[in-house]
Amino acid sequence: MGSAGLAAWIAHIAFWVLLTYGWFWAELGVHGIAILLFLSFAGLFGLPHVPYGPAMFSSFVAVLDVALVFLIFKGDLRLN
Repeated sequence: MGSAGLAAWIAHIAFWVLLTYGWFWAELGVHGIAILLFLSFAGLFGLPHVPYGPAMFSSFVAVLDVALVFLIFKGDLRLN
């Protein structure tokens, strides 16, 4: 497994962890979770019909991860 494959796994794991975290701490409502799941499944089933789409799915999930961080933590994470 190369670095791109590892990054894809990290993005997928982070998506499900952030989705669970947002649900557990009530930062995401049922509608928010439904929308994010819909977008995830739309990307999973829709991107194969776009040229080079399957290769873009990991990047699509990473963008959803960024949106989840903004929604849950009300902005960016501070690293210091």
